[in-house]
Amino acid sequence: MDKFLKDSFKYLNRVDYSACCYLNHLSRITFIRLFFKATSRLGDGVFWYCLMIFIIGINGYQGIKPVLMMLIFSGMGTIIYKILKNKISRPRPYQVHQAIVNRGKILDHFSFPSGHTLHAVIFSMIAMYYYPELTFLVLPFTLLVAMSRVILGIHYPTDVIVSLLIGLFIADIAVSADNIFSLGFN
Repeated sequence: MDKFLKDSFKYLNRVDYSACCYLNHLSRITFIRLFFKATSRLGDGVFWYCLMIFIIGINGYQGIKPVLMMLIFSGMGTIIYKILKNKISRPRPYQVHQAIVNRGKILDHFSFPSGHTLHAVIFSMIAMYYYPELTFLVLPFTLLVAMSRVILGIHYPTDVIVSLLIGLFIADIAVSADNIFSLGFN
């Protein structure tokens, strides 16, 4: 069993590296690089803060609850993200592989998990729960943010995939909490 696990991890690492290398090489094309740099920058929080302001602006008092849910559960995501980053301490792809070029701005030292992806999933899932009509906007943006992290050489695909799963888990907790507890904004 031990050999099977080692071989499986070696295979996963090869696939992870190959996918990262292939996607990062797309960033040599100026338009792709600039597009995903802008997407990543918006994913730093700019897009989500604008979305929260928009929600409150359009819905007034009724928009406060969804925005609070976004803030509370993204805070939970930040705690989980920071614990995992420091415990796992996975170097970023460009730090390990010369074939991968850093084309973006990094906010911290380690690669796993992708905070941008984690937060994008949390924000978008909560936004779509309260406002399904926003799906056309937030879902594609979330996918682009996730892709940007790999294309820019900042994360491996597995960093992004695991972040997506953690984000879905946290968003599910948020939806369950909303169904169980009322924050007094109904």
